[in-house]
Amino acid sequence: MTLSRLTRRGFVRTAGAAAGFAAMPAWAQGHSMHSARGAVPIRVGFDEVSGAVIDLAVGEGMRVVQGRKGHGVAVNGAVPGPLVRLKEGETVRLNVTNNLAEDTSIHWHGLLVPFHMDGVPGISFPGIKPGQTFAYEFPVRQSGTYWYHSHSGLQEQQGHYGPLIIDPAGAEPAEYDRDYILLLSEFTPLHPHRIMDRLRKGEGFFNYQQTSWSDDYPLSAADRRMWAEMRMPATDIADVTGSTYTYLANGRGPKEGMEYLFNPGERIRLRVINGSAMTFFNVRIPGLPMKVIAADGQNVAPVEVDEFQIGTAETYDVIIEPRAEAYTIVAESMDRSGMALATLASRPGARAPIPPLRKPPLLDMGDMGMDHGDGAHSMAGMKMRDTLLLPPDVKVGPGIDMVSMNPVDKLGDPGLGLRDVDHRVLNYRMLAALEPNTDTREPSRLLELHLTGNMERYMWSFDGEMYSAVSDTPIRFANNERVRVKLVNNTMMAHPIHLHGMFFTLVNGASPAKQPRKSVVIVQPGASATFDLTADAPGDWAFHCHLLYHMHGGMMQTVTVMGPGT
Repeated sequence: MTLSRLTRRGFVRTAGAAAGFAAMPAWAQGHSMHSARGAVPIRVGFDEVSGAVIDLAVGEGMRVVQGRKGHGVAVNGAVPGPLVRLKEGETVRLNVTNNLAEDTSIHWHGLLVPFHMDGVPGISFPGIKPGQTFAYEFPVRQSGTYWYHSHSGLQEQQGHYGPLIIDPAGAEPAEYDRDYILLLSEFTPLHPHRIMDRLRKGEGFFNYQQTSWSDDYPLSAADRRMWAEMRMPATDIADVTGSTYTYLANGRGPKEGMEYLFNPGERIRLRVINGSAMTFFNVRIPGLPMKVIAADGQNVAPVEVDEFQIGTAETYDVIIEPRAEAYTIVAESMDRSGMALATLASRPGARAPIPPLRKPPLLDMGDMGMDHGDGAHSMAGMKMRDTLLLPPDVKVGPGIDMVSMNPVDKLGDPGLGLRDVDHRVLNYRMLAALEPNTDTREPSRLLELHLTGNMERYMWSFDGEMYSAVSDTPIRFANNERVRVKLVNNTMMAHPIHLHGMFFTLVNGASPAKQPRKSVVIVQPGASATFDLTADAPGDWAFHCHLLYHMHGGMMQTVTVMGPGT
């Protein structure tokens, strides 16, 4: 089965686009691909909806991916849900009808909307009850590549997500002939509540890449003793892995022939969206460089790379110029337990070699936020010494089982598994805003927050306190206040931290005017990341780790921005 997914701009820009549309399979044009006894079939892939009024319906049914079946939650009968196409400067009304037997919601990820239109139950609105329709209405204040997803329960894992593109009011800063979307995600036949239950009973349940005395990982005997004392393997990279996940490109598994057509010499804009629940992807196109032109929907000065890591909920736009007959797009999970695949093809059916999975990366003492020393630290010794390094506002208790001794800024880190490759890899220090930031004031104060957790109990938190304990005690910002926020990751896992309602600028070494604007930042294990924020969006906003089970496990806070004159 092949896919030539051309967005509207691609049709207009090139005569070859018409031929590409004609080659679309039935499922891409809105017809059912498969069915299952006793369940409504869910289509694979997405249609496009646009206009001043858009109707969306959330329902459930059976999903089938590479022969594996599971319960799904779909928008307009498809996973991913339809491409929502908006125009900067216009006002849109999105009517969302809930056909589920439980509450649902839609959060417009990365969009600057009034807080009561942000779609987070319990923070900005009550949610959408079964059988009800909620009208989201707001002016479109930006352009770029975004996405939407449920913020109710664990529905996002079941397929409740879709792409969202906003065309600019003026001209695009980049020239291109075709415009494609690559939405990365996962499928599992397991119900997400069962996954959460497994993680709480044993967070390594899905990790089949365990170390042993007979494996071929490059670990010394001292290293193995140290990891054994900590009761975690050096391969503990991802909580949920390819042991249950099938990794998807636009809803299709790696064996299901995802395909983008092109004419050699064309410039293609590829909008990469990580709509997964739990997966960091390392994205590359062997033999074809990529020029990064946008991050989280915001334009950046073009930078050419051969690979980049994209955290859960991040988006990157790249320009590519394919000239060979075919290329393989590889989105390898960070722990290298599987990959999503697609093909750039100059003709239907053309294929390029698929590279094998690379060896799993290993955590080291730097990822633990510790000096290497003699490798003889004991778990008890770490606990006693490390808690002394925590500031007094971090609550030390059962929610914290290990504390990194020396977290340092790692915005120049390309991500686990990509530090020693022999080609160019993106890191945050390489990003610079294309259009200058309008607010370059010196921050008036520093807010330091610690990312904390107990991996054995699967408890996640900010400053040692889970969301259930602090939901009524928000982080407060004054109206239009300029604040520097430092995130210190005291855990041994990478966290993609997302702020709703506002963009922040990464303190990455660029001048204040050129600091890149983002709404998600990956904070590497045992590391820190710092950003500047102008609190210019009054209301209550969610602030959380975008790993779904981490957020569900407590790593979430409410940010309150006071209104003018308050």
